[in-house]
Amino acid sequence: MMEASGGYERSWAEALRAAGVEVVIVDPKRIRHFAKAAGRLAKNDPIDAETIAWFAETFPDREVQTHDPAREEVDRLVQARTALKELEGRIAQQGEHGPPALVAKALGAIAKAMRAELRKLEAAIAAKIKANPAFARRAEIIASVPGLGDQAVAGLIAWAPEFGRIRNEAAAALIGAARLRRRQRRAQRPAPYQGRTPQAPQPPLYAGHGRRHPAQPGAQGLLPTPALPKGKEAKVALIACMRKLIVILNTMLARDETWNPPAGAV
Repeated sequence: MMEASGGYERSWAEALRAAGVEVVIVDPKRIRHFAKAAGRLAKNDPIDAETIAWFAETFPDREVQTHDPAREEVDRLVQARTALKELEGRIAQQGEHGPPALVAKALGAIAKAMRAELRKLEAAIAAKIKANPAFARRAEIIASVPGLGDQAVAGLIAWAPEFGRIRNEAAAALIGAARLRRRQRRAQRPAPYQGRTPQAPQPPLYAGHGRRHPAQPGAQGLLPTPALPKGKEAKVALIACMRKLIVILNTMLARDETWNPPAGAV
């Protein structure tokens, strides 16, 4: 067992797997919370190694992760595209504040180069998915849902391989749309548990509703009205609809079926 460390654990995991050793990579937050619960506040390499070993002994019934090199390759490409897209957004913001002409020209050149590289990454991701029959079928099912495009397809293939094999509640928690019971300090909490990772495919699914997804009208019954003034905030309602979409996707993948709602259902 080892902690995820932003990709630095990958080479060690590959070497151990090549040697026939089973590898489980866990969220470092779980290890840290475990250490704090045990009163271990000190932190260095020997202490961390001992704590991870203790964690592995304490939770022996953990689910073994399936090693899929093809999915991990798509994962790395999608991560690279996400990082480049975020950098493109920061460059665009710098150009919105009237920079000097020389700076504006430099920013424009950088933005143009980024767009070219993004197209290359997107083409590589599409090629990898198309070349793998299992990925291609998952892509066909996901893309059949109105409002979901190439980035949602790639994100779900890379970051949610469990979809279609887990319960609906677990699928919602994986993406970060689960309704977890917590003591709330405020009357309303617009965003639920974050999910597996900040890079989870929540943003593409969220954006899919922004493009008027068929599941979105279900939010209307949750919003405040004169008859029900204590309705949910708009973002809470949208997250609820996103959870509905996740359940639909999980079921479609489990049944190996494309989008085909009954007539008049949406």
